[in-house]
Amino acid sequence: MLYVFTADCSVEVLAYSAYGPDEGCTRQVGYVKLNGATAWEGFWCPYIPGYRGVNTVLIDPFVCSAQEIRLFDTYASTDAATELSNYLQQLNHGSIIVGVSADEATNSLTDGAKSTLQLLGADISDVQWRGSFGFIAQKGFPAKTVLRKALTEEDSHSNPPHLYATIKGIKRALKLRHRIIAIS
Repeated sequence: MLYVFTADCSVEVLAYSAYGPDEGCTRQVGYVKLNGATAWEGFWCPYIPGYRGVNTVLIDPFVCSAQEIRLFDTYASTDAATELSNYLQQLNHGSIIVGVSADEATNSLTDGAKSTLQLLGADISDVQWRGSFGFIAQKGFPAKTVLRKALTEEDSHSNPPHLYATIKGIKRALKLRHRIIAIS
């Protein structure tokens, strides 16, 4: 028996950057929403919740849910940048991944991590200190990537990256006795 599964998943992403210590506590919020429900949220002020760097959300578009959420503190650690690169490289071809920067993500973001992001279609090599970015990508299909970025701290505060995308698709599967096997 042939089963057909369809995807219709609405994704909304808002990135943010923090303000410097001399600029006071101005609340900044970032999030990833799937069909309107918050899957990830981070913010700056009144306290820092620890989401600094690049945050990723691996999405199952057929049920429009987060399969895995990861934080890579690329402000503080080049090791985190390496972990980000390794994580993205090990994802399966066709995986849907959301990336969103929070607070400051570029300080320790290595050229290797930037290259891996660029292979996904997310070229953020021009994002400066406390600039911000968000993207939705399908691994192996960089031309499909939706990317928004604010290159500087000032740009990030006045016009933070905000993007929307709808993921649509069809997956066919065969049922052999009691197991379903995907075929496309």
